Amino acid sequence: MDQMIEYGYSNRTLPAVPENEAADNMPQAPRNSSYYMKRCMAKYIQHGKRLLKLHQLMTELEQCVEDGAKRKEVLEGTLGYILCSTQEAAVVPPHVAFAIRPSPGYTKYLKVNANDLTVEGNGFSSISKYLSSGLCDEKKARELLVNYLLSIQLNGEQLMINEKLNTPAKLQGELVAVDVFLSSLPQETPFQQFKRRLKDWGFEKGWGDTARRVQETMRSLSEVLQAPDPTNAEIFFSRLPTVFKIVIFSPHGYFGQSNVLGLPDTGGQVVYILDQVRAMEEELLLRIKNQGLSTEPQILVITRLIPDAQGTKCNQEWEAIDGTKHSHILRVPFRSENGILRQWISRFDVYPFLERFAQDATEKALEIMAGKPDLIIGNYTDGNLVASLMANRLGVTQATIAHALEKTKYEDSDVNWKEKDPKYHFSCQYTADIIAMNATDFIITSTYQEIAGSKDRPGQYESHTAYTLPGLYRVVSGINVFDPKFNIASPGADQSVYFPFTDKNKRFTQFQPAIEELLYNDVDNDEHIGFLKDKKKPIIFSMARLDTVKNITGLTEWYGRNETLRGLVNLVLVAGFFDPSKSKDREEMAEIKKMHMLIEKYQLKGQIRWIAAQTDRHRNGELYRFIADSRGAFVQPAFYEAFGLTVIEAMNCGLPTFATNQGGPAEIIVDGISGFHIDPTNGDESSNKIADFFVKCKGDSNYWHTISAASLQRIYECYTWKIYANKVLNMSCIYSFWRRVFKEEKHAKQRYTQMFYNLQFRNLAKNVPIPSDEVPKPAMEVAVRRQPAK
Repeated sequence: MDQMIEYGYSNRTLPAVPENEAADNMPQAPRNSSYYMKRCMAKYIQHGKRLLKLHQLMTELEQCVEDGAKRKEVLEGTLGYILCSTQEAAVVPPHVAFAIRPSPGYTKYLKVNANDLTVEGNGFSSISKYLSSGLCDEKKARELLVNYLLSIQLNGEQLMINEKLNTPAKLQGELVAVDVFLSSLPQETPFQQFKRRLKDWGFEKGWGDTARRVQETMRSLSEVLQAPDPTNAEIFFSRLPTVFKIVIFSPHGYFGQSNVLGLPDTGGQVVYILDQVRAMEEELLLRIKNQGLSTEPQILVITRLIPDAQGTKCNQEWEAIDGTKHSHILRVPFRSENGILRQWISRFDVYPFLERFAQDATEKALEIMAGKPDLIIGNYTDGNLVASLMANRLGVTQATIAHALEKTKYEDSDVNWKEKDPKYHFSCQYTADIIAMNATDFIITSTYQEIAGSKDRPGQYESHTAYTLPGLYRVVSGINVFDPKFNIASPGADQSVYFPFTDKNKRFTQFQPAIEELLYNDVDNDEHIGFLKDKKKPIIFSMARLDTVKNITGLTEWYGRNETLRGLVNLVLVAGFFDPSKSKDREEMAEIKKMHMLIEKYQLKGQIRWIAAQTDRHRNGELYRFIADSRGAFVQPAFYEAFGLTVIEAMNCGLPTFATNQGGPAEIIVDGISGFHIDPTNGDESSNKIADFFVKCKGDSNYWHTISAASLQRIYECYTWKIYANKVLNMSCIYSFWRRVFKEEKHAKQRYTQMFYNLQFRNLAKNVPIPSDEVPKPAMEVAVRRQPAK
């Protein structure tokens, strides 16, 4: 976020054709090409100030250069290089400014004068993704490490080393002596049998539960002290007993364990966090055992308490998380000067409440945990900002998880923020995002595309490197996508719920009659409308929130227009409500009306089944498998999907999957092998690709099973919660140390982000209307049951 409000660029050399060469060649282009370049530039500035996307640039070029051979000549030259690499162009006559992105993570800016083709500008630079070993000298690094080990405690009790080993020389010398001693013991000797001997040398508990494990940990430390490298460092830091208490923030929506999925702003993020908690508690318990300690972990998910909970448990302050022993949900209400907010509000409207929510949540967490947490994890914009406020106050390691940065979902929402702000409050959201991603110690992403995107589309974080909110502020160095704080840890799906359709003994057969009725009963009711006339056809199936980005109405229209696809399969959708008056979400209401219109327009009755949002995960798991029994497929058509949990769920069940090529699913699926990519902006192409699959399955009965088996193999290799939990806890251990190494830099950035928060975010949040359905604070509140300190 350096020089955020200042304007400036740095130099960089790009692959293939250097930008400087492109810039120099503009005015010196061959006479014919120069003529056409000027014609194109004149066309671009003809309509005055505007933004142009790549397809608009190409369309107007074709209008200027009608001759195919001449057009090819132009495209093979300098202008072609610029246009083919352009994400967008800003026209301010007589100039056209091109944002050129020849490869993921790199952006170059060229400002071309349409009159004489002169060029201004140069590009952003990037730093190495990995920390340089030259950041601090070896002596200082060893001293920092020793001081860090001396600081590790559990409930006031010293762990790892004591003051006897307060210098690197003392520590290294005793490590050699202890190694000789441990080599004389049977490998599985319990730590308790030799802990007094180790204490005499200056070593406390936390190294391991057996002689073998203690020796392995000590040897990894010796290697770090003698010849540090990333592998040794990761092994050693991952074994340190530094994480026992975790706070996870997810304020918006209806956060609960039952009857919430499909409600406004309530979907994959809830599932993600609950599965994340179960996996992390299991990993923490294993680590604590291996460290030779006798304590219990604590994980606290903090969300919003909603008094008018719509039949959910979101009005209960304290709730144990199913499948865990040491993890709970703590619900804290949104408060303002008028009292407690009783109703659900959209995720776009929460900003006036977040600062008070962070204060209240911090006090509750300190009381329940009897001290500070060791790690704070934020989720989405609101959770990440609240996590930043809490972590800054307590001096605790922080992680952020975006799930979805809205800036990439709503085209031109930065330059057009004033138009969209009354509905979405993007000025608040983008300010909160840039603060949180700079304040955090590390960022957890699900895919590389989330960070730096693909050749054709910038990543979610990359889109925050430089942007402008006209009239408010300009960001010129918002985030560096090659910063070592970025990490990839892909989640999985609960494999006790989502498992292959071929595992007949595990199938939830008790749900099958209800699923049969859900899919094939011909009578409309509150749970489903529409019917399937030919019940023998395979089913293409989709399940998502009914909002614009998820593109469920787009899939419906693709299906309606494609007669071949309609002849091959039925369409089943699980999404939202049928009656727009039942929804409080603006987008969902519009999408519901559009769904009804499309069903009538394409006369889909008899071929479509629209099912209301389903909240029972176990029944949903069996629904995936039921669709697989029909030899159907799952379709995820979103315009953008940060990761794609439903894609993982479907593939876990062995269901062939078609998913958007925009975002995480493009990495989850290997196109044509473990599933298929579809272009959400090209419905005809996408629907034909789905139809071709079912035509091929008709001709080759093994083809469906080949794709199904490959999807399962892909999941088992890359996408499980066990892998995820191990990675995230390793990150926490390492970044807790690096907070100390870069303490001064961390404090400097904190001062900057705090200033930006005070000067920008607070004022923007004050402009968001407070809902009128607040009531005075009740006289009594539910008391939180404090957990005894371990």
